[in-house]
Amino acid sequence: MANLKAIKKRIVSVKNTGQITKAMKMVSAAKLRRAQENVVAARPYAGKLGEVLERLAKSQESDPSPLMVKRDGGRALLVVVTSDRGLCGGFNANIIKAAERFIKGRSGEFKEITLLTLGRKGYEFLRNRHTVRKHHGDVFSTLSYPTAALVAREIIEGYLAEEYDEVFVLYNAFRSVMSQDITLEQLLPVVPKAVETEEQAVEYIYEPSKAALLDELLPKHIEVQLFKALLESVAAEHGARMTAMDSASKNAAEMIGKLTLIYNRARQAAITTELMEIISGAESIKG
Repeated sequence: MANLKAIKKRIVSVKNTGQITKAMKMVSAAKLRRAQENVVAARPYAGKLGEVLERLAKSQESDPSPLMVKRDGGRALLVVVTSDRGLCGGFNANIIKAAERFIKGRSGEFKEITLLTLGRKGYEFLRNRHTVRKHHGDVFSTLSYPTAALVAREIIEGYLAEEYDEVFVLYNAFRSVMSQDITLEQLLPVVPKAVETEEQAVEYIYEPSKAALLDELLPKHIEVQLFKALLESVAAEHGARMTAMDSASKNAAEMIGKLTLIYNRARQAAITTELMEIISGAESIKG
């Protein structure tokens, strides 16, 4: 009987856990829809701003902006974007592993690599293993463009003060509920890509000057790219948590089935034993 009570108690415990994972899956599904809408809305704006910036940079004749000048100092800043909460599968572990691969793989290229962490999980793991220059732990609780812009301006100020010479951002890009791509992008210095031949043939009139527009658009470009990375990470986090909780719910259902089978077998064995004892006692009385 003691064994039956223990099995029954475990079945109840697994059922309660399954209810929690199902609820967490539903919450993540609701949050994912909103996060996905934000990502889809941000991508075209970020892409178009990058195109305008590239065209301006290619056609500029004066000295380039300080945010576009590559320096040889050899100090890098890696912005690592993780989540504040767990229970989302390998979402955080994959980013942390990618950050450590970056540090190890490019240690010969840079004489110093420091970190700026966004998200509590990454900070808790990396702070005792690598140099964390700064941590922002309240970004995702009130994620908005002004919040991302504040962090971006802080990064820009450090770059202009020559505290570091290159800036990279590492995050999970959202592809689907089942898929998140680990993405590494260079934020600073801003390196314009090649513009299409058709676009090069088109002449634009700029007001004010190209240099003035560049000075205005370069910080805005970095703010937008960082904000998009944070939106991508949030959507990817909810997708990963939804998948993880769905898997946990299925595992709980399978475990309940196995435990129920064990319970029924143990109960049947106990009943059979009691019947045998009763029959043996009756036979002994007759004898």
